[in-house]
Amino acid sequence: MRGRRPQPTAIRRANGNRGKRAWNHAEPVAPEGLPDCPEHLSIVAADEWHRVARTLYDMGVLTVIDRAALAAYCQAYGRWVEAERKLAETPEIFRTPSGYVQQSPWLGIANKQMELMGRYMTELGMTP
Repeated sequence: MRGRRPQPTAIRRANGNRGKRAWNHAEPVAPEGLPDCPEHLSIVAADEWHRVARTLYDMGVLTVIDRAALAAYCQAYGRWVEAERKLAETPEIFRTPSGYVQQSPWLGIANKQMELMGRYMTELGMTP
């Protein structure tokens, strides 16, 4: 697909119809309802779920069909927080026993989780 990805109508309505384009009346409609927090999420991830789920639902961009995407975002958030906590306790760069300088694995984990969070935030309409 070329160009920008189409935004859901709910996001377009929230942002205003700047281009004055017609609304998509044939857009599939997901079942109404706030999805339940999955039990497998870590404590930090579940806290993030409870922090953002209601707001996204009230904005009209979260439905029950988005449960897996929101769970993936929250799990990435939980892993990012854990990696940042470990980074606070350990150096970002260290010397191996053989003398090589190496980046902390926690830094790589934190960076990867931030990348994943950004993707899911875009999918869920959490970024402009």
